[in-house]
Amino acid sequence: MEDKKKAYEKTQATNIVGPWRIAWDRFRRNKTAMFGAILFITIVLLTLLVPVFSRFSINDFILDQKKLPPSSEYWLGTDEQGRDVFLRLFLGGRTSLMVGAIAAGFTVVIGATVGGIAGYYGGWVDNLLMRFAEIVYSIPFTPTVITISGALMWVDSKYKMYLVMFLIGILSWPGLARMVRGQILSLREQEFMQAAEILGLSTRSRIARHLLPNTFAYIIVSATLGMAGAILTEASLSYLGLGVTPPTPTWGNMIERARNSDVFRNMQWLWVPPGIMIMLTVLSINLLGEGLRDAVDPKEIR
Repeated sequence: MEDKKKAYEKTQATNIVGPWRIAWDRFRRNKTAMFGAILFITIVLLTLLVPVFSRFSINDFILDQKKLPPSSEYWLGTDEQGRDVFLRLFLGGRTSLMVGAIAAGFTVVIGATVGGIAGYYGGWVDNLLMRFAEIVYSIPFTPTVITISGALMWVDSKYKMYLVMFLIGILSWPGLARMVRGQILSLREQEFMQAAEILGLSTRSRIARHLLPNTFAYIIVSATLGMAGAILTEASLSYLGLGVTPPTPTWGNMIERARNSDVFRNMQWLWVPPGIMIMLTVLSINLLGEGLRDAVDPKEIR
């Protein structure tokens, strides 16, 4: 009898799982999301590991080996300065992914904070923050970024990357702020928030532990789409010569080589691979974001 009781208690204990375990199980069953996650992790690992194990260096200029097509020695050929394109492809991936991640981080931190404060306090605080968000939202994104980047062409290429991150992040947060505000306006009137207020929880605890987690699914989607958008924006600016400039490689300034008609027609190995990498990265991030949204949505976790 005692053994049966212990077995029953053990079964009950193993059946109790937390919301994060449920979210992981839901995400794992989503084959499309898992494909996106595996693809994205593979791309990140390649950008980290290939430069480490490559026998070439970013500063190797082998002039008698320039403009070579792909071969067993140079897997993606060489450029006009005799540099290994395969190495530069993944070094450029490091920069592009870093720009996307940090710009998305700026957007999430500013948007979630402003939206959370505006939605929770309401009144004049809400009006002030939302009017400011509307002013930022009304600024035309692409022309503004192009104008500022063009005006700051004198900035060293090492620091231009951080400038691009900042510009993308600082102009992209109003959409997320409005979405978070709308969700919190709805959530703060529900019973669980009234109970938290009766229990005497602090304002910061109510926002951080009860309101923002219920907007987590929307924040994740915004972060992933923002990262994908930032990568595309950086690539566009670099293609126009207004983003991260050589010799620092990015996928965008590698594609910029295609503006040369000779390279476009005869040296496709210089611009096709970075274009494919941008496409695969953005695709993987979007699939991953959609899967995370479905997995962590509190309405779906029962």
